[in-house]
Amino acid sequence: AIAWHGYVGDAWRMTQVHDAYPEVDNYWTEGGPDVTNADYTTDWVKWGKTFTGNMRNWCRGITAWNLALDQEGKPNIGPFPCGGLVTIHSETKEITPSGQYFAIGHFSKHVKRDAYRVGSEGEIADLVHVAFENPNGDKILVVTNGGAARTISIRIGDRICDTKLDGDSVTTLRFQ
Repeated sequence: AIAWHGYVGDAWRMTQVHDAYPEVDNYWTEGGPDVTNADYTTDWVKWGKTFTGNMRNWCRGITAWNLALDQEGKPNIGPFPCGGLVTIHSETKEITPSGQYFAIGHFSKHVKRDAYRVGSEGEIADLVHVAFENPNGDKILVVTNGGAARTISIRIGDRICDTKLDGDSVTTLRFQ
């Protein structure tokens, strides 16, 4: 297997490796929010797009770099100013979730172990998506909307439904 880190490069590199070595599994094993960024708590669209790109490019799983760090990103031995999925203030013990926390929840809560990615089509600017089928047959669609609020049409076979998306949002839909 290959472990990929999300600090530089693009997700399509995993497809290049998969095409050359289809028997080798790819995992995104490291990447985290920058605790010093002003949008640390609200950058879920960035992470929704990152995770969608990974999953659409043969990635079998995603692991965040840190579960919890303090308000200064400590302890951290690396060269990047990392934050965790949550920040725990060292004095007040207040817990603050990051945008990455909210985005990864759409994948970890709804996409079950042994699910597999299924095709989904129809790219629109600022809107990305990835679909899965869970072992029980449920279909999961994770949609990241980096633009204004909009309504999208979703077709599965001969069924069509319209769904409203909030602006700058990550939305998970489950179909039985």
